[in-house]
Amino acid sequence: MVPKRYRSVILVTALIITAVAILSYNLRQPERGGFFRMLVLEAAAPLQRGINASVDGLSDAWRRYIFLIGLQEENRRLEEKISRLTQELIRYREGYLEGLRLRKLLEMKERIHHRTVTARVIDRNPGAIFKTLVIDRGSSQGVRTGLPVVSDQGLVGKVIETSFYVSRVLLIIDETSNIDVLVQGSRAQAILQGAGAAGCILKYVPKIETVQAGDPVITSGLSGIFDKGLLIGTVKSINRGESSLFHKIEVSPAVNFAKLEEVLVILPGREGMQ
Repeated sequence: MVPKRYRSVILVTALIITAVAILSYNLRQPERGGFFRMLVLEAAAPLQRGINASVDGLSDAWRRYIFLIGLQEENRRLEEKISRLTQELIRYREGYLEGLRLRKLLEMKERIHHRTVTARVIDRNPGAIFKTLVIDRGSSQGVRTGLPVVSDQGLVGKVIETSFYVSRVLLIIDETSNIDVLVQGSRAQAILQGAGAAGCILKYVPKIETVQAGDPVITSGLSGIFDKGLLIGTVKSINRGESSLFHKIEVSPAVNFAKLEEVLVILPGREGMQ
């Protein structure tokens, strides 16, 4: 009598011993076949197929793992290359745009016929009381206080402070800025005063003068600081009130000061003169 819990173990053990004995017998006498040999082979075939399938599965999984590791590394290299190429593209585009701006400045320089020095805007403070910007040229490059500063769009302002390699420019929109100007259409003379964020206003234009919105406003050349004909802006609006002898005229500056990056400082003397 054998307990039930051991019966399965004993049965499996007996089958294994029998199979080993039969295989041993067949190995010693391979030329002989028999029912038991065929039975063992039939029983072993599914097991062999299962083992082979497991081995093949593990091999495929390992190859997929190696492939994914390589793919991840390749993706990392491609991302680094894309990032590097994107940075180069941004630099090339910035160089291209800077070239376009400098070409416009060169065209402006040819129209001025004065000695000039090109400067970069390195600081601006639109929230300050005085509307100014800082450029990277100073007395070492011939810049001094009172010199006009222009861009390819028009008049920017004048130099009010300078050091060896840096200068500060007072913008035409500053409320302390006053410039003698002409309304190009009617030739009316006036004083242009800065009005901060509102732009500029024209003062002392008599009501008998015919001024229209869109008329260009240029420097008159009377002050001796700015040459005649530098574009300042255009007439934006006109208030023809009855209570005053003069028009109240608003002017939109030609220069976009928020996006200004390069300027020209107009030096004393004509081009070609020392």
